[in-house]
Amino acid sequence: MNILYQVRYGKPSNPFHWNVGITVHSKKQNENKMKIKNLNLNIKKMIKVGIHFGHKTKKRNPKMAPYILKERKNSHLLNLNYTTHFLSQACNFLFDASNKGKQFMIVGTKNHTTDAAKLAALAARCHYVNKKWLAGMLTNWFTTETRLNKFKSLTKQKNMEDRFTKKEAAIFNRDLNKLQNDLEGIRYMTELPDIVIILDQKGEYTAIRECKRLGIPTICLVDTDCDPNVVDIPIPANDDGRGPIQLVLNEFISAIRAGKEKK
Repeated sequence: MNILYQVRYGKPSNPFHWNVGITVHSKKQNENKMKIKNLNLNIKKMIKVGIHFGHKTKKRNPKMAPYILKERKNSHLLNLNYTTHFLSQACNFLFDASNKGKQFMIVGTKNHTTDAAKLAALAARCHYVNKKWLAGMLTNWFTTETRLNKFKSLTKQKNMEDRFTKKEAAIFNRDLNKLQNDLEGIRYMTELPDIVIILDQKGEYTAIRECKRLGIPTICLVDTDCDPNVVDIPIPANDDGRGPIQLVLNEFISAIRAGKEKK
């Protein structure tokens, strides 16, 4: 553990596994599980971007108590020992899944996550939702698939727009723009994703509930006002700052890319 971290934030305690169904495996299973060889989580960089900054003490969720290191100026500081531990677990999980050809989805519909979600998804070649989560997007997959087919059909007809009357063209563009705004990030998705990455738990509860109902594993940033129990792999981190979110996403991108290259 980095000396700077110990001086500022004290000696780390032994990390524990929150959701054992995802993160803990038998010795025999671990032998067959692929891991990233050169995963290097830089504590100094984490501190610099403020990944350890939590919310005001009055906003604390009691279930986040094990992840909180201490209180400072009426705000909580997260224990980076847990952050690095669970981030490492998540990266190895993504690496292994990517190597097996699994499909991923990144969800970030809040103002500070929209651009990061899209850019990360494009870099890792996975699906994303960064505008609005449509209720039933996953649980009502038949309807979503129907809308995707309509979106593809209208896109193909774009070159034929000059054949429409003025009124028909206006209706056509309105429908196409609506579908593009809602489905742009999942336009190439042909089946449900295998793993969903959530960037803001408080703002994406509908997505989390749908994943939980369908049994889709979720990886999620959890700040001091979140509930780590509702996701499969919680990563204690500041989910309000662009810097911390980008740092975590960069690790995820590297893990997914490495898994694909390892095939």
